[in-house]
Amino acid sequence: MKEKIYTIPVTEVFGEECECPMCLLEKRLEDEYINYFLGPSLMEPDCRMDTNEKGFCRRHFQQLYNSQENRLGLGLMIDTHLQEQICRLKKAYYQVEPGAKAMSGNPFARFFGGKTAAASGCDIAKILKLLNALECSCSICCKLDHTMERYLDVIFYLWSGEIEFKKTFESKKGFCLKHFKQLLESSEKYLKAAEVNDFLNILFNMQMENLARIQQEVNWFTRKFDYRNNDAPWGNSKDAIPRSIQKLKGYCELK
Repeated sequence: MKEKIYTIPVTEVFGEECECPMCLLEKRLEDEYINYFLGPSLMEPDCRMDTNEKGFCRRHFQQLYNSQENRLGLGLMIDTHLQEQICRLKKAYYQVEPGAKAMSGNPFARFFGGKTAAASGCDIAKILKLLNALECSCSICCKLDHTMERYLDVIFYLWSGEIEFKKTFESKKGFCLKHFKQLLESSEKYLKAAEVNDFLNILFNMQMENLARIQQEVNWFTRKFDYRNNDAPWGNSKDAIPRSIQKLKGYCELK
């Protein structure tokens, strides 16, 4: 199979022994983006505007902090992100009347930097909309989703046109349920109509076979705690719990 620059990351992960090649691909991308946001992105105005608006999800905030790299850079991103969110929330909550006098004893006077302003009303629905959008937004998640969509295109391109990759694909241990779903959803988008049924049959049978396999491994893990099985071999069941969690939910940083 002739490699191209954009196919190398895909063929590399499909050459690894794992429960989900796409999880491995996503994790490698995620690590790259963590390093990027703590490094080069800090000097890129467009990227800073994006992080000011979106911030990061809980998982990626944890990874950015736990990396122990460039705490100053992380602090700068949080600082300007907080400034933008404060501004947005204030605009959503207060409709400021120009020229209105500040009310005596107004607890928000200092919050507005000493300017004369009075709250004439608020729109809780608008605030909730802002908070819901912020809760679901993450600069790293957005980049991951975009790049993984491009790699889905590559996977289907290779499956459709490279016999060697198709054989490799069929030899894998299936996928986590998240990426199994993505492959199902994307099949009609990236494959010719005549190829879709063939792909779905292969994918579904592979997935069911490997879900049954890992369920049996978890089952044997639990049965090994029965004293009657003390001397029986573990087989592949010693690490069945973390592998089964990954199979169900995708890549997890389990200790």
